[in-house]
Amino acid sequence: MKTIAPDIQQWSFFSPEKQLDFNGLVLTVNDHCILVDPPPMEAADRTAILKGRTVDYILLTNRDHVREAEVCRRDFKAKVYAPEADAPLMEIPIDKTYKDSELLPGGLWAIHLKDMKSPGESALFFDRGKGYLILGDSLLGKPPGQLNMLPADKFADIAKARESLKRLLKYNFETVLVGDGVSILTGGKEAVRRAIEG
Repeated sequence: MKTIAPDIQQWSFFSPEKQLDFNGLVLTVNDHCILVDPPPMEAADRTAILKGRTVDYILLTNRDHVREAEVCRRDFKAKVYAPEADAPLMEIPIDKTYKDSELLPGGLWAIHLKDMKSPGESALFFDRGKGYLILGDSLLGKPPGQLNMLPADKFADIAKARESLKRLLKYNFETVLVGDGVSILTGGKEAVRRAIEG
């Protein structure tokens, strides 16, 4: 478990198939403890979470980031939230769906990104003194220090996907926490801009 900020921790699971880390987040904000896109976790990480505050919610950013959500729901007795457009495509029951611009538990704002790999792809934004942007599959942190889009064949129209990502630049953030790859802790907004410009 790696500490990003006093109320943000990240754990990772290396995917041999994708050759990058799948990342999950533990957020302790506004009296809530929230997991985001939880990948498999080692026993020490699970114990650390169980010793902390009760996990209230598990937020998923897209249909492909169900990962260990069902195991975490069972272990932590938490509610699973997912994007409205992706929920029917998930193989687990969803407790609540969310839409674009909805304020989620912990003060996170949902940002729906159209024309991505999945119809409900969403980013999450929250302002904790300095802004944090949480991404699912909209951009990858690979190679380290950079953000990049998925390969063009993952999109019906990569130009439309690129245009949709421009929405992210309206938000004031310094840190980009990615679901896949290496997160960008400083200069995140410029990294997003460079990724969009290709």
